[in-house]
Amino acid sequence: MSSSVQRKRIRKSPEARRAEIVATAARIALTEGLECVTLRRVAEELTVRPGLISHYFPSAEDLVAEAFSVAALGELDTLLPQERPDGTPAQYLARYFALSSGEAYDDISRLWINARHLSRYRPVLRDVVTRMELASDDRLEALILDGVARGEFRTDEARSAAIQILVVLDGLGAHANSDRTDRPAAVTRLALSTAERALALPHGTLDAPGATGTLPLDFSPTEAAEAAVPRAAAQAAEAAAAVSAQAAAPEAAASTAAAGA
Repeated sequence: MSSSVQRKRIRKSPEARRAEIVATAARIALTEGLECVTLRRVAEELTVRPGLISHYFPSAEDLVAEAFSVAALGELDTLLPQERPDGTPAQYLARYFALSSGEAYDDISRLWINARHLSRYRPVLRDVVTRMELASDDRLEALILDGVARGEFRTDEARSAAIQILVVLDGLGAHANSDRTDRPAAVTRLALSTAERALALPHGTLDAPGATGTLPLDFSPTEAAEAAVPRAAAQAAEAAAAVSAQAAAPEAAASTAAAGA
């Protein structure tokens, strides 16, 4: 008499399943490119039927856009966190540059190159790229303003300084697929030089030994993206609620007017 134990299949909640799909799509985007994020490809990774993926994402374009969104949000929250309890603004800025020049950051640079190219043809992705660019501007500007308030930085144009820094980082990141072994040192630290000039800091301040204090200097784009999935879902829910509220406002006003007539 043979005995066998049949494993009970655990059904995941819709929220958990959707988060799993998005995290998988983000991982594929980071390692293989946004063009590889398809309903079938994600289904293969999760060993499910493509129909399950299309239940949550009827359009592959929406899945591609969300995959990029969570990867970019994960990068932003990890490298430029909103809450900074463990160091000074200068230390967090130095850490940002240290992590932005590491090998792990090349995956993010490639993803941004990829997204900006595809956004020419994909309106949904274009909207997300624009939103994440503005979010990066906002986050770096907030860090700079904090540094100005504490007397660490000096500038009357925090927004301009933030955009200058990010433009230089984007320019350097555009070479993520190129051989950079012969790149001059002055070019390698161009983003730091730009920040030091814009914020009235002595040369070498942001890459001097100990500039980052005791802040951790590790960055995994994939892990950051996975951590960002629930935050991205919450933001999407808030945006949807705001759209619904705006759509309902004229109807409510019309009803009120009709009642008072």
